[in-house]
Amino acid sequence: MFTQRRVLPRLLVFALLMGSLTAAVAVADRQAAQEGLEPLNSLIGEWRGIGQPRRGSNRGAWKQSGEWIWDFADQGVALQYKVADGKLVEEGRLTFDPESGLYLLELTTPEKQTRRYQGRMTDGKLTLDALPDGKGTVHRITVKLLNDKRTLVLHEKREANQQRFFRVAEVGYTRAGVRLARPGGGHPQCIVTGGAGTIEVSHKGKTYYVCCSGCRQAFEDDPDGIIAEAAERRKQEQSKDN
Repeated sequence: MFTQRRVLPRLLVFALLMGSLTAAVAVADRQAAQEGLEPLNSLIGEWRGIGQPRRGSNRGAWKQSGEWIWDFADQGVALQYKVADGKLVEEGRLTFDPESGLYLLELTTPEKQTRRYQGRMTDGKLTLDALPDGKGTVHRITVKLLNDKRTLVLHEKREANQQRFFRVAEVGYTRAGVRLARPGGGHPQCIVTGGAGTIEVSHKGKTYYVCCSGCRQAFEDDPDGIIAEAAERRKQEQSKDN
């Protein structure tokens, strides 16, 4: 009995320490995943798109709209991509794996097919390749960030017996609505991600800004935690500048 009374408190302390360590690791992983996605902050918002099977030709072209929002559901971090009237994509979820440095995209086509892509970002261009399908066809998506008002999404594929990728279509996106400010340009910043803040939120009588509905939900779920993270992010940025 005496031994049991001594062991139980130690087990309880050990369990609490392990729980705290697990929570700290989860927070660090989430922050690293968010930092990996932040170079794509300029995608956040609504877009008007024109899809063209052939470059410079309106033959077979179509109009579509797209929207990118931050998603912080289930303690994870992702960018949600939703398309209306698209011929190639219906929706997608983009994440970043800090351990491998890879971007991971799960995409649903209008035919309800699911494809899983992975790739890297270089020089403002994100290139993602899907796993070969049942016929050995490999699909590729390249997202090119031209500026805060223009983005290109190129769809390509390569058959099993081919070495090169061939164009399926390219969607040229123009941002819908007013021009969004670049971070650091004297305009409000998103309290969650540091991007361009365009939506007002408030907490304890103070006004803050977020960039999309996903960030607004994250702020409303834990305003004090988000504000503390933003303060820590600013502190780290200042220390790098110094």
